[in-house]
Amino acid sequence: MRENMRIFCASVNSKCLFSLWNQWCLCYAAVVCLLFSPVRMDGDCPSSCICVRELGTVTCRDGEDTDVPGDIPEWTSTLVLQGRNISTLQSGAFRDNGTELEMTTLSLSYNGIQTIEPYAFLGLPRLRLLDLSHNQLVSISARAFHGLPQLRSLYLNYSILPPATAQLSSALSAQSLANLHRLELAGNRLNSIPLARFDIYSLHALVLVNNSIEIIGGENVSNLYQQRHLRVYLYLNPFRCTCDLEAFYYWLKNSSQCPDAGRLQCSEPEAKKGIHVEKLRGEDVDCMNENLEAVSYVFLGIVLALIGVVFLMVLYLNRGGIKRWLNNIREACRDQMEIYHYRYEQDSDPRLANVAV
Repeated sequence: MRENMRIFCASVNSKCLFSLWNQWCLCYAAVVCLLFSPVRMDGDCPSSCICVRELGTVTCRDGEDTDVPGDIPEWTSTLVLQGRNISTLQSGAFRDNGTELEMTTLSLSYNGIQTIEPYAFLGLPRLRLLDLSHNQLVSISARAFHGLPQLRSLYLNYSILPPATAQLSSALSAQSLANLHRLELAGNRLNSIPLARFDIYSLHALVLVNNSIEIIGGENVSNLYQQRHLRVYLYLNPFRCTCDLEAFYYWLKNSSQCPDAGRLQCSEPEAKKGIHVEKLRGEDVDCMNENLEAVSYVFLGIVLALIGVVFLMVLYLNRGGIKRWLNNIREACRDQMEIYHYRYEQDSDPRLANVAV
């Protein structure tokens, strides 16, 4: 009986050990598969990218690719491409397979992008945020932003080079940007506001910080008055505080649409350099005063010229009398000089002096 029990227990123990061995081997194989499997965990993540399907994010950084990945998952809601040397955004760059993506956020900063072709963002009808900051744009098609009816925020900070400045206004006039709420154009050396009209957008914030804007004309100011909900940021612009700034000065004083108004400073003329625009006096930017001052100088010059002409005419009409007067003065001077000369001779010769005595 005891012998049978020993045999039974040994048999059970061997089976238990075999079962444990099998489980350990399966776990080891699973770990090896996870360690040596490719990065594409979801099966449809682009190579050299990191995908988090639960969050809907795809991040691709610092690669050698010069094009937008063509196998972006349909579930992507946020795509970040940085450091990819994408010199040209070609037409339909995000519509490789002909389907529309669910993407709502697209970041393309620091890619060295130089050209945006027409319809480059076609296939992204739900995109709400587009970041193109810190690129080197020299060419922007007038139809670059077509096909983005839901876009709310567009960032173009430190991206626009001089050749693209003239094209920017046309590109931003796209009807598909009618729902745009925020537009950032900081650090682009712009000389003026690149928006011909404001009423075609739903803008709430316009960032023009650190540009080269010297004057904001009356037409732009009138448009700003009509967009009471719009906030404009203008810090670090070299304003020329002359009478050409008059309309902008009074808008700045009477409106709350410029949150950084207290930081705006004059760069010209030299006498006003460093003075805050808000602290200027009304007469400093009053075109009427400057015009009156200019007119007064002109009038003074005319008066002096007339006086000179009259004086010359008087001299001309009395030239005969003046000539006789000059001759009389000359004769009187000659007689006087002769008397002085005679006295000098007497003083210098003692004999003449004795004779005179």
